Amino acid sequence: MKISVIGCGYLGAVHAASMAKLGHEVIGIDTDINKVTALQSGHAPFFEPGLPELLDEALSAGRLQFSTKMSDISDSDVHFVCVGTPQKSGEYAADIQYVDAAFSALIPHMRPGSVAVGKSTVPVGTASRIAALIEHGAPETHLVWNPEFLREGHAVQDTLTPDRLVYGISQDEKGHLAASILDHVYEAALAVGTPRLIVNYATAELVKSAANSFLATKISFINAMAEVCEVAGADVTSLADAIGMDDRIGRKFLNAGIGFGGGCLPKDIRAFMARAGELGADQALTFLREVDAINMRRRSKVVERTRELCGGSLIGKRITVLGATFKPNSDDVRDSPALSIAAQLQLQGANVTVTDPEGLANAMKRFPELKYERDLKISVTNANAVLLLTEWDEYTQLDPGTIGNLVDDRVILDGRNAINPEDWRANGWTYQGIGIPLSQ
Repeated sequence: MKISVIGCGYLGAVHAASMAKLGHEVIGIDTDINKVTALQSGHAPFFEPGLPELLDEALSAGRLQFSTKMSDISDSDVHFVCVGTPQKSGEYAADIQYVDAAFSALIPHMRPGSVAVGKSTVPVGTASRIAALIEHGAPETHLVWNPEFLREGHAVQDTLTPDRLVYGISQDEKGHLAASILDHVYEAALAVGTPRLIVNYATAELVKSAANSFLATKISFINAMAEVCEVAGADVTSLADAIGMDDRIGRKFLNAGIGFGGGCLPKDIRAFMARAGELGADQALTFLREVDAINMRRRSKVVERTRELCGGSLIGKRITVLGATFKPNSDDVRDSPALSIAAQLQLQGANVTVTDPEGLANAMKRFPELKYERDLKISVTNANAVLLLTEWDEYTQLDPGTIGNLVDDRVILDGRNAINPEDWRANGWTYQGIGIPLSQ
């Protein structure tokens, strides 16, 4: 099919390249000429494993191109809108101005029989409002809301082989016709048995918000248990193993650590709370305020624990932070707990050096006052304490003996419980994880 993708940021660029991989003819549209130029040259403006190879393949095959001109999409059958919905400045609510602008620009170029597909995460009620605009401006077309469920670091895989497909449609013949068109887009995934759910617009919008809120709740729950474990003398990892064996609970997302960050979970749960308040259902989601509070509290807890490991004072201590991104296999530092902790440590008198395989350029833009060092060995030289805050493989597989020869003090705080305490202690390190007593 002929497909357009409006918005070529993280979601859009991955979606465009993946649709081309599936054999469709795809054109990606973005207002940023630099981004379009880079993508047209096969260069992704962000780090995502597998995307450069996908871009090269699709561009070489002639199935993918990028442009700044909306007029270039006029012969497309399906139009995916993949623009961002950041948190409003000073508010919890989502800023949907880019979604509105994208659809306003798209509608005049939709031909009869074509389908607009919203993939952006939006407040419930947005799709119905946009459907009315489409009905007025392009009455022989239709809207489907098709939420994305991408995990950064696995976005290509999640797009090519999704675990489910959700279509939000109008409950009439026109809506089901639009769903059948979208079935052609996802023919490869459906052919291997990928579950497909057809729901109304509101349900489709709520799926992503509800899923992210549930995941955030699991993370904050186990981090709350970590706080209890630390004062009770228990081990949160063993606790998580035990409760995770209950198939009603499951072990995934029960890893205690420094909390969640990134461009989705924090802003999505806040936007969910804000929208529920607008609808008069704010009491239903008050628990998410505590989920958010627990998550943010993890950062200050790590700072306090680092102070204890440094003998009660951070002033003048040389601290190396391993990891700037909010998760491994990404260069995304939006709302990164690791960077937030590094900044707090420096504000309290420590001399902080941050290292990361992919995220330093973005980190420098957000916290220019911090010191950054790409070379891992240089970054830890003469350190009084090392903090493992993003679980990149190259950090979790470090040799404690080799690193121990570079630091001044063999002190490590494992903010992700990602390395073997026995190995490090056997090499003379003071090891501290999350959710275990300080003395253990």
